[in-house]
Amino acid sequence: MTALAYAPLAPARMAPGDVLRVGAAGLRTRPTRALLSALGIAIGIATMVAVVGISASSREQLDRQLAALGTNLLTVAPGRTVDGTEARLPAEAEAMIARIGPVTAVSATATVGGVKVYRSDRIPKAETNSLSVLAARVNLPQTVGATVHRGAWLNGLTGRYPAAVLGAEAAARLGVGRPSPQTEIVVGDARFTVIGVLDPVPLVRALDTAVLVGWDVATDRLHFDGRATTVYARSRDDQVEAVAGLLSRTANPQAPGTVMVSKPSDVLVAQRAADATLDGLLLGLGAVALLVGGVGVANTMVISVLERRAEIGLRRSLGATRGQVRTQFLTESLLLSALGGAGGVQLGVAVTTGYAAYQAWPTVVPPWASAGALAATLVIGALAGVYPAIRAARLSPTEALAAP
Repeated sequence: MTALAYAPLAPARMAPGDVLRVGAAGLRTRPTRALLSALGIAIGIATMVAVVGISASSREQLDRQLAALGTNLLTVAPGRTVDGTEARLPAEAEAMIARIGPVTAVSATATVGGVKVYRSDRIPKAETNSLSVLAARVNLPQTVGATVHRGAWLNGLTGRYPAAVLGAEAAARLGVGRPSPQTEIVVGDARFTVIGVLDPVPLVRALDTAVLVGWDVATDRLHFDGRATTVYARSRDDQVEAVAGLLSRTANPQAPGTVMVSKPSDVLVAQRAADATLDGLLLGLGAVALLVGGVGVANTMVISVLERRAEIGLRRSLGATRGQVRTQFLTESLLLSALGGAGGVQLGVAVTTGYAAYQAWPTVVPPWASAGALAATLVIGALAGVYPAIRAARLSPTEALAAP
């Protein structure tokens, strides 16, 4: 009688669809625990996405404002002389700066010293509201990007008479809400009619706390000497650096070292450096929240292994290999993390959209932020699921079935 030899059957391979179904079954049997673990991941991902999205939205708003105002505004002001006294710009500074080829617009303001501003002549002299009085050229708004909130700006006619335009903060301090022919303030010893109120001027904050009067009336009634203290120049965008290098010796050829030249981009560099530092801090907080979520996933999977030892033993007895058990638990961990990641991205986008709408900003969520967040959750899920998966695979069928 011939003996028959039987070759051991190779274990069947699980199709990708079967792997997903088996992994999802483990989550469905414990929905509350899975939901809480996914929520931990979602909070971390939402924090990351919201931080990046809000930062990107604020930068987009800033870029739009600067695009409207222009980043080619240069400011010329007097500095200090060698002996430490305050320098003065020559009377011809504006005209000389206007002759520079790439310069497209020039305007100026001048501080009228020794003049105080009061809402009425009954206000105590000590209550000056810390406001400055500036003589202003008629073309100042076009040059510095200022806009009139209410009323009108100075023109060739009103600039000769006691008429004033208030900066946004100056109007608030004086209690002037709406300019009119009956609205008057006291500038020095003279009454001026308020004909306009400006919106905040982002590029020239000094205008917000100023009372602006015409150049001619400042000379006639406020004992102004006619010399500009600040000159604003616009240049072609591709010539900003070149013009900045010429301004000091053009404004004051005799003493260029006493002239200070600045541009808004200097402030923007500092502001964006601060934004980058803040982004790093908030991203660090998001990473901590993400780590907490990962620990929650790992804890859920370890407990799942302990609770399902009988199931693991039964599967091993029916022919499941160590690799298939490992794949099952690793798939559960990845599905749990993916669920939390997808919810976190949606939550982060919703938070960004709501905050941007509240601030009247455009909503910007960079695609790399969402993609990176999902990738981070999968990495966290894989790392958190490796140990529980290996532990489950190492259980022998007899040991698992004997467990209480």
